[in-house]
Amino acid sequence: MPTYLYKNIETGEIYELVQSMRDDAYTTHPETGVPVKRILARPGIAFKGSGFYVTDSRAASGERGGAEKKSSESKGGSE
Repeated sequence: MPTYLYKNIETGEIYELVQSMRDDAYTTHPETGVPVKRILARPGIAFKGSGFYVTDSRAASGERGGAEKKSSESKGGSE
């Protein structure tokens, strides 16, 4: 089950609460009863190193793609 962040509206304290994705968001803390509000958090994933960017997995636009296109056009025009 996922963990969600909730902020205490009165004090600003942040809680991590586990609940089903199907459940509605809490409006009060399930144990203490204080009013809370769900807050968004950044995902805990970071892509570092080579291979994660478009430029890392493709050849430069003028290298292969252009040469293949020119050769196919010249074949079609000479026949």
